[in-house]
Amino acid sequence: MLVHLSISNFAIIKKLEFSLKSGLNILSGETGAGKTIIINAMNLILGGRAFADLIRSGCKEASVEALFEFPENRSLTEMLSQFGFSFKDELLIKRSIFREGRNKILINGSMATLQMLSRVGAILISISGQHEHQLLLKQDNHLYLLDNFGGLSDERLNLNELFNAYKLLKDEINHLKKDITETGERQDLTQFQMQEIEKADIIPGEDVRVAEEKRRLRHSKELLEIVTEGYQRLYERNDSVLSSIAQCIKSVDKGAGIDPGLGPIKESLAEIEIKLEDASFALRDYEKTVHMDPNRLEELEERFELLNGLKRKYGPTLKDVLKYKNKLASMMYDLDEKKGKLDKLERECQDLETDLISRAAALSRKRQKAAGGLEKAVEKELKDLHMAETKFKVKFDQWHDEQGELKDVKVEEVKLDGLDQVEFMISPNIGEDLRPLARIASGGELSRIMLALKTILARSGATAEIIGEKLSSLAAYHQILCITHLPQIASQGQNHFLVSKEVVKGRTQTIISGLEPEERVREIARLLGGKEITPRAVAHAREMLGK
Repeated sequence: MLVHLSISNFAIIKKLEFSLKSGLNILSGETGAGKTIIINAMNLILGGRAFADLIRSGCKEASVEALFEFPENRSLTEMLSQFGFSFKDELLIKRSIFREGRNKILINGSMATLQMLSRVGAILISISGQHEHQLLLKQDNHLYLLDNFGGLSDERLNLNELFNAYKLLKDEINHLKKDITETGERQDLTQFQMQEIEKADIIPGEDVRVAEEKRRLRHSKELLEIVTEGYQRLYERNDSVLSSIAQCIKSVDKGAGIDPGLGPIKESLAEIEIKLEDASFALRDYEKTVHMDPNRLEELEERFELLNGLKRKYGPTLKDVLKYKNKLASMMYDLDEKKGKLDKLERECQDLETDLISRAAALSRKRQKAAGGLEKAVEKELKDLHMAETKFKVKFDQWHDEQGELKDVKVEEVKLDGLDQVEFMISPNIGEDLRPLARIASGGELSRIMLALKTILARSGATAEIIGEKLSSLAAYHQILCITHLPQIASQGQNHFLVSKEVVKGRTQTIISGLEPEERVREIARLLGGKEITPRAVAHAREMLGK
């Protein structure tokens, strides 16, 4: 409920604040005192439009601050949490408007947008008057009013959660399908590349060894000539290097017999002889390994080109090619995994679709039943409000046949709030067809229909006295702030405030004061008799307040 309201520099209000209680709170006062201005200021808390000319003359800004206390309210709790506002039992809303057109909105001390304020305010306060019937004029609200009457709001909220879960799952499935399709489009190429690399049967470092062997085979004739000539020069010929060294060693050995100083030279020559002999034998052995094999050379050329082709396509080295093959294998594995996940999610989605359709259909049937009860209840209340001839009907959309039975339902037909779109229809007079409420009802009719609905909804909760009794009945369930000039209504209130004007330093300003019991008697008497308060009016006022 609204606990405290503070208004500053708004129209003719300089500074006004008052605390409210539960039940029916009455605001009365002379015409032009500023009662409507207070409601207009409260409308800012609902997210209503703000105009610079609402700011008190000579001031740069106007502000409205409202403190609410509220019990458990699932819709409000979820909305505040969604917007990221912290709260505990109390909600403080402040809105300031500036001459240059700016707005500043705070919800529990945190900055908020006008859209956020509108959504929160719509839950906290409902303003009813001959010209403010947004709840009834907007067809979107009719379904929520029906659900409130039928006690179906929690069921609708549960369906909202299920619907959102379904949408998230569908989004995940669609994203996965798109991913699989895109990967699948590359699948043929991926498989081709995988097979190409696997068929090559690559061994790391193989390209280096192939290049070396290919080079040897390509120059095998030249190599054979080189090693053959080398072997012959070292060993085979009569004048070979080894023969010459052997003669030299023999001569030096003879000289060493004369001069021992030649001994080390002889030893060096002997070592050279051994090394040359080893080299000649190595050349001879190497000669045996050199083959001129055109077929092998062709094989190596092809292998070399294959390896180089793979390196050009998939990496500068064979190691990179093998890494790329592993990447392709991972992609193929991921594709299989995604297909498996898709199958699982689609099974879950099918179960969720069945549940969603079942719950939506069940809720729709309950709404059909509740609609009949609401129609009777509204017509009964309107009869008390001197609209006895009015017919009220809840019209359902195309998902129901002429008998009101639910047609076959497809999941695509289920929306956030279920299958139904409803619209309130009325026929105010005998012989008139039922037509949409928003299009044909007058302001007064809308006021009384709204009053009837609120009374009914609070319970599932034409005279001014009856309206007052209705308001008093409604106040047992809701806090009400009512502006009235009618004593029959004012006398029904639990709390009564007097709105008046005074002139201070040449400026008019609105003030508000809570009335004590005797003050209230005099105000009711004023409402009964006008400016002149007679003893008879006072007695009548006491009688009205004593009922």
